[in-house]
Amino acid sequence: MNTQEPIITRFAPSPTGELHIGSARTALFAYLAAKNTGGKFYLRIEDTDRTRYVEGSEFRVIESLDWLGFAIENRDNIVFQSKRLPIYKKHAFDLVKAGKAYVCTCTKEHLTEARATQEAAGKLPRYDGHCRELGLDPEKQEEGTFVIRLKMPENGKVVVNDLVRGDVEFDLSLFDDQILFKSDGYPTYHLCSIIDDHEMEITYVLRAEEWLSSTPKHLVLYEAFGWKPPKFGHFSMILATDHSKLSKRHGAVSIEEFRRLGYLKEAIINFTALLGWNPKTERELFTLDELVEEFKIVNLNKAPAIFDINKLNSFNEHYIVEKVKEAPAEMVELLKEYSLDTISDTELDLIGRGGHTTLKEAADYILKLRKTPEYDSSILVFKKSDKDKTLTGLTASLDKLSKIDKWETDTLQEALSSVVADNALTNGDVFWPVRVALSGAEKSPSPVELLLALGKNESIKRIETALEKVKQIAI
Repeated sequence: MNTQEPIITRFAPSPTGELHIGSARTALFAYLAAKNTGGKFYLRIEDTDRTRYVEGSEFRVIESLDWLGFAIENRDNIVFQSKRLPIYKKHAFDLVKAGKAYVCTCTKEHLTEARATQEAAGKLPRYDGHCRELGLDPEKQEEGTFVIRLKMPENGKVVVNDLVRGDVEFDLSLFDDQILFKSDGYPTYHLCSIIDDHEMEITYVLRAEEWLSSTPKHLVLYEAFGWKPPKFGHFSMILATDHSKLSKRHGAVSIEEFRRLGYLKEAIINFTALLGWNPKTERELFTLDELVEEFKIVNLNKAPAIFDINKLNSFNEHYIVEKVKEAPAEMVELLKEYSLDTISDTELDLIGRGGHTTLKEAADYILKLRKTPEYDSSILVFKKSDKDKTLTGLTASLDKLSKIDKWETDTLQEALSSVVADNALTNGDVFWPVRVALSGAEKSPSPVELLLALGKNESIKRIETALEKVKQIAI
């Protein structure tokens, strides 16, 4: 365990749909930072933007976090910002009374006209400060006719001591007077997050780099309230392999989607951790507990992370094989979600041999294997063999296999090997046609693995069918 002072951090998603892989990474990095130091990881639902709110999505986010295995400290008392509106309103009004914020009653028409004038003059379009010094009292305003804006400094610099990017300097004269409280009676993200982070005693705010430009406003807010700010860390964006922003056009992007497709949580966590974090070794495979042990904020990268689906598939294949070996009962239950109501030990063993990138792919393979294969007879003949040798190989294999009592790996391997040796044939003359006969495909597991999975009766039946197909091949 790290000897650093315990970190208290949080994950604060907006309930706008399924949990995006980028948001899951934010949660993971915050979780790892907290647990690595013996700290605390909280969940907060930032649901004050009602225009973007998707009904029920907050519970889908929580379910995804539960599935990933993140231990949330405030499990029975998760913070929902929509339930804290009076608190935010009071703080906003207090800032106005203290001269740190002000009431703005400007109409949309005024704002549009002011920005057009600024653009025509070649100036940066922003709020023109019309209400900044009027000193309007929010309690005397008609509901729905005003907003509250933060009084940003009109000049000067602010330096964000970023945990990932180092010192980042901002020119305060370029910032608009940020709206803190909207005319619909709801606070903005900027006000809520600062108040909640303070009250939850958050010490580290870890989030994606898109929030870096908002951090100067947040620091000004902390100063306005007279509160000590937490430390901030902004990690890199996740890009697709074409270096564009990762989106649905690149395939699955949410945790629920990956789960439906048959990705294991172990693979998703392991893969996601390496999107912007470098363990500083050649090692790539980590369990969640191992990540907690190894994680260091200083090893987060500034450069964008590339989402490589092939790497995720490789990780998932590894963890499928591992789970078959270490938790076969759990794997059976997982496969039931993909139309495999039952699965034999030999079929499970076949999955455990590898070659399947998702649970769905593994289940589909077993379901396909159970069906009588349909294939062109020409693929039964190995490219370096011929019809006569293939007929000899299949006939002798059928005879040997029919006489076997113990349908086991060693006896099956020995039987096929003896067919090769006794008939002066090659492996291609025997193993190839037997494998195709059993699977109906040119690429599949070994014939012995297929024989075990199918059982004696089905295997004999399929080899007999293949033998008749070969006989019909025109020379």
